[in-house]
Amino acid sequence: MLAEVRPQLVVRTLDDAAAARWDAFVEACPEATFFHRAGWRRVLEEAFGHPTWYLYAERGGEIQGVLPLARIRSRLFADALISTPFCVYGGAAARDETARAALEARAAALAEELGVQYLELRNRAPRRPEWHRRPHYVTFRKVIDPDPEVNLRAVPRKQRAMIRKGIEAGLEAEVVEETDTLHAVYAESVRNLGTPVFHRRYLRLLKETFGEACEVRLVRHRGEVVAGVMSFYFRDEVLPYYGGGRAAARDLKANDFMYWSLMADACRRGVRVFDYGRSKVDSGSYRFKKHWGFTPEPLHYEVLPVRARRIPDVSPRNPRYRLFIAAWRRLPLAVANRLGPWLARDLG
Repeated sequence: MLAEVRPQLVVRTLDDAAAARWDAFVEACPEATFFHRAGWRRVLEEAFGHPTWYLYAERGGEIQGVLPLARIRSRLFADALISTPFCVYGGAAARDETARAALEARAAALAEELGVQYLELRNRAPRRPEWHRRPHYVTFRKVIDPDPEVNLRAVPRKQRAMIRKGIEAGLEAEVVEETDTLHAVYAESVRNLGTPVFHRRYLRLLKETFGEACEVRLVRHRGEVVAGVMSFYFRDEVLPYYGGGRAAARDLKANDFMYWSLMADACRRGVRVFDYGRSKVDSGSYRFKKHWGFTPEPLHYEVLPVRARRIPDVSPRNPRYRLFIAAWRRLPLAVANRLGPWLARDLG
């Protein structure tokens, strides 16, 4: 008998015609995340103007792996090919190591062709130990119970008291379709942290692109919005992503109440994993998430230098940005909102 000839593995670049097949693979692939969905290609291109290369490996008409890539080209920060900017997770999601290797090899070749400083893959698991790794990034994920009360009792006592204070303050949460109110709250919050805010069209595009998988939740106190968060749903997981609060939120414990409200609603709809997302070790958000009883898990942001002699540190904790952050915090909100999108587009 003649041996069966296995079809050749081919790496292609995503077009609109293949988007449905791409998303079907992402939905079924255990390694894939919400940030591997094809819709991010449109969001990154239209919201920020970043060129994308969404690579997929195919054999015999069947997708074997995907690797989303976008280029951020900035004079102030870096020129990099990243999987994926503005996203916590990325890298290749594949059925086998052959497909993964083919995708990573094509990405490295593309980085050389483009002449970027480096290629960065934001993996949840270690893939390329010989590459450089950005240290100190962690994520926080936890399996939650179908019963909200069980989840509340699992929150450490001091943090649970903050949630109860928010409830006693009469805070109310609502899910809305529009995103501009959330953007206004988020813009004020990040200005106070010294970080430029992106343009409001970014949130609009996320909601428009991902529909029901992208939820906008606002928290009101006596009718006034004091906090808000945009969350992503993927399979049996929920990931609160862009959240913040106004000045009154701290005393009202609005952020604590907001995340509790999201967790309670998510578990009722069958969500199994609450993903608090990325933080830098010992940052304010890192400590906040630990206070909820979540355990940090290391992220593996693996970097291949191309033209760079050293990997630029574009983190807000870089000492070279301290004066900028301090000055940004003092800007009037209207000025920060006008200037912010010009800088934020390069902070992926």
